Amino acid sequence: KKKRELGVLFRMSCGQAIKTWETKNEAVAEEAEVVKLYAQVPPITKLDNSLNTLKNCEQLSLSTNCIDRISVNLNGLPKLKILALGRNSIKKIEKLEDLKDSLEQLWISYNQITTLDGLSELSNLQSLFISNNNIKSWAELDKLAGLPNLKDILLKGNPIYKDYDNIEDARVEVLRHLPNLMKIDGQMVKPAEKEAALAPAE
Repeated sequence: KKKRELGVLFRMSCGQAIKTWETKNEAVAEEAEVVKLYAQVPPITKLDNSLNTLKNCEQLSLSTNCIDRISVNLNGLPKLKILALGRNSIKKIEKLEDLKDSLEQLWISYNQITTLDGLSELSNLQSLFISNNNIKSWAELDKLAGLPNLKDILLKGNPIYKDYDNIEDARVEVLRHLPNLMKIDGQMVKPAEKEAALAPAE
């Protein structure tokens, strides 16, 4: 029992974090367009339905906590454009379907993600920041090929790059899978890279 009580002391619920944010910002979270719940002390370990009260939120930051999974459907955030979940312990992208009409940017770098499942319905997604995860297969990128608005991806720090001594070659390989990208790893795609991606692989 004592151990369980200690565990409660060393984590924060989303509801508590929202109340803390309201006190600090002297604002009503339900009305706010930007809500930053990053780097909570103690950290948030689990998402809960209190997030669905943020009905006006366009940018929600939950980065730098100890969240290990996306455990609730975010069906109460119809205006959400930017979701930041970087620097957590998330292993799988899931339960984002309710954001398919609104979400434009997903920041989820520095986690433990191995696949790019769970993104195919996000038709408005423009930017995916998923660096420093555990994506090992180029075939994972093909799961993003049906996203018509995806223009910007951050992939560095994933094992898929490990066989490439030359970062330019890795960028061309990214374009072979996702030819509509305009920016890779923070750098604009060059016409020569697009041309190389269209050439048959050696």
